[in-house]
Amino acid sequence: MTEEPRSGPLPVALQGVPETTLWTLYHRARDAARPKSRLQDPKAAELVAAIDFPFEQRFGGRATGMEGYLGERALTFDREVLGVLATDPDAVVVALGEGLETQFWRVDNGRVRWFTVDLPETAEVRRKLVGEDPPRRRLFAGSALGEDWFAALTADGTVGPSDRVVVVAQGLLMYLPPPEVDALVVRCAERFRRGVFLFDTVPVWFSWLSRRGLIRAPNGYRAPAMPHGLNAGDHERIRRLSPRIASVRSVPPTGGPGLMTKVLLPLGRSLPGIRRGMPEVVRIDFAP
Repeated sequence: MTEEPRSGPLPVALQGVPETTLWTLYHRARDAARPKSRLQDPKAAELVAAIDFPFEQRFGGRATGMEGYLGERALTFDREVLGVLATDPDAVVVALGEGLETQFWRVDNGRVRWFTVDLPETAEVRRKLVGEDPPRRRLFAGSALGEDWFAALTADGTVGPSDRVVVVAQGLLMYLPPPEVDALVVRCAERFRRGVFLFDTVPVWFSWLSRRGLIRAPNGYRAPAMPHGLNAGDHERIRRLSPRIASVRSVPPTGGPGLMTKVLLPLGRSLPGIRRGMPEVVRIDFAP
């Protein structure tokens, strides 16, 4: 099913964690529109224009540095997915909590199969805006923490025993309870041999502030609570979750041209006392 025909912008009203997909979409589109941006994401701008939502009023119209950070984050995830597709062009990408991320259109090699898992209210918005295109793009409405999506992924042969699977959890795990994050990683490790799990983190101090409602944008937008915090480089506990986990490592960022991504973030990452308290992208590789 392709995207549904519309006579005008689609009214969207999401709250809590689902609303963060609008926040990231808006900032990613703003970053891609900057003259020196490395992020090529016309689909993001297309979606912002197709949605009836007060983006600037809700999230602010002034540059805060989040544009550059979220653009860098998107490019870092893209690079890792493209690296897998370079050796396994028919791999399956399972995008958990994808929301209105547009990564498929940035990395599509014409052969990758894409399986999105999202909460029903967010999945419905995505379905109306970009639809599905079976068998290459499929959408499953349900919780990433449930078992149903595993069954749906394998029931029709989308994923076979020899298929390479890349699980992408961009901007998701920090909003989930830590024990359930661990259980999710273990389930993926048991099911996806040679698979890859990519996710991003917020540090423990940031998680602490968010749980107290203290993370706010300059215009007043308050971020939802993020119960799952992980300091950069603290991977040993993850490695011990399952014997199926072959390695856990930090993914180096792609960098960017703005003050945030060219100066401030690299400076923080170069200082040991600060580095542990910064966000990072993590890659888990599962044993064959």
